Amino acid sequence: MSITSIASLYFLKRQRELEKHFSEPVQLQEAVFRRLVSIGSDTLYGKERGMKKSLSYEEFRSKITVNTYEELKGYIDRMRHGEKNILWRGQVKWYAKSSGTTNDKSKFIPVSKDSLKYTHYAGGNDAVAYYLQNNPKSRLFDGRALILGGSHSPNYNVAGSLVGDLSAILIENINPLVNLVRVPDKKTALISEFDRKREMIARQCLNANVTNISGVPSWMMSVLSRVMELSGKQHLEEVWPNLEVFFHGGIAFTPYRKQYEQLITKSDMHYMETYNASEGFFGLQNDPTDSSMMLMLDYDVFYEFAPMEAIDDNGLLTDESKVVPIEGVETGKNYAMIITTSSGLWRYMIGDTVRFTSVKPYKFIITGRTKSFINAFGEELIVDNAEKGLQYACQQTGAQVREYTAAPVFRSEGVVPHHQWLIEFSKEPENLDEFAKILDSRLQELNSDYEAKRFKDINMVCLKIVKARHNLFEDWLRSKGKLGGQHKVPRLANNRKHIEELLGIKNEE
Repeated sequence: MSITSIASLYFLKRQRELEKHFSEPVQLQEAVFRRLVSIGSDTLYGKERGMKKSLSYEEFRSKITVNTYEELKGYIDRMRHGEKNILWRGQVKWYAKSSGTTNDKSKFIPVSKDSLKYTHYAGGNDAVAYYLQNNPKSRLFDGRALILGGSHSPNYNVAGSLVGDLSAILIENINPLVNLVRVPDKKTALISEFDRKREMIARQCLNANVTNISGVPSWMMSVLSRVMELSGKQHLEEVWPNLEVFFHGGIAFTPYRKQYEQLITKSDMHYMETYNASEGFFGLQNDPTDSSMMLMLDYDVFYEFAPMEAIDDNGLLTDESKVVPIEGVETGKNYAMIITTSSGLWRYMIGDTVRFTSVKPYKFIITGRTKSFINAFGEELIVDNAEKGLQYACQQTGAQVREYTAAPVFRSEGVVPHHQWLIEFSKEPENLDEFAKILDSRLQELNSDYEAKRFKDINMVCLKIVKARHNLFEDWLRSKGKLGGQHKVPRLANNRKHIEELLGIKNEE
């Protein structure tokens, strides 16, 4: 009997509990709401707003307005300096550092002990539960797990308090037993300098029996490329013959799927998407034949959703009356996600947008960011459109995209508005202009607003592509101290800030 067969018995009870996501979704969320409000009523934030343990959802809406990071920043700063019972009970000592706001270089998202246990680790546990349920012949635990992580550093001078990537926080606090089955060792996993960490991880893992890998697709590919260089092999299964699954998240997998399928050619390789952000663990791909994810309803996260017509171009909510709990969502509509969590994020706009593909059960796909879109000319292009357009263009031309970003080019003398795409190809198309035409045509098919603005080249002309040199995006992230961890390349922007920085680096070469 394999180790995995024995370990699978541990997950049986949870696999049965997960069925309530089909039969009792609203009740699951009601139980989460009651727990969060009950504890939150004893915090400074709760008392200031008259929160009571018996608070109804309608009272909750009336007492607590929807928040962005700016509204909670003052409370979080007090927490970071060691104050207790501010946004959540007790002292919160961990803070996940993520990309900044208009006013700050970085956001510091509180990560409480409750959210670690009942949200982040619960999500990791359920990822395995679903995977084993779908793959009863798995030998997952008979080898090692390659888990990529970021790094952390001291938080002010508060004893035992640290800030860093969420992945580093999870590695630092994980059950010591997990370290027996994971690679690299903890010390290597938490190295801050990515180039050195990548080299050490590749060398440590080269001769290990790796059965599963977890991480952000772009950074994992960077590590695996180094593993292949060191091994001299052609395919990853020659290095790790028992590799069976990649648990991936953080960015869309679509641009990377072809690269992974060429690197890992075995027919029984599995891919499972997870939605684990600094603010919480929200979704899991429970069905390998369905790319949408199950909304996880019994963690310490209470969900609300704002339709995108209530969100302005700055990603801010303009009409709170349109916000709905899960029972109010409809399939096929884009929503901005609003969460309340056991880290003290009260009615917090996370900045991600989703679209429900089903409400029985509640399943969704990530469509982008409230601020990651291009609407300079009324075209309303979102990341979901971009990903699908690129996927189609790659299928038609045999190209492969490694990284990309896009931004508008505004009207000037002799210039008609259009979108400029900066793309780093891992496999270039034979004809770049043809690739651009196919992509542009597909975006028109996917997005009626884009199609209308492209009509007869009057308001916008065909998008233009600038080919990025190898590792341009990696060098740009390195220049900002954001190489590795959970840092991501911004895909779409309504201004030219990011793309001009990248073009500047390109032109320096």
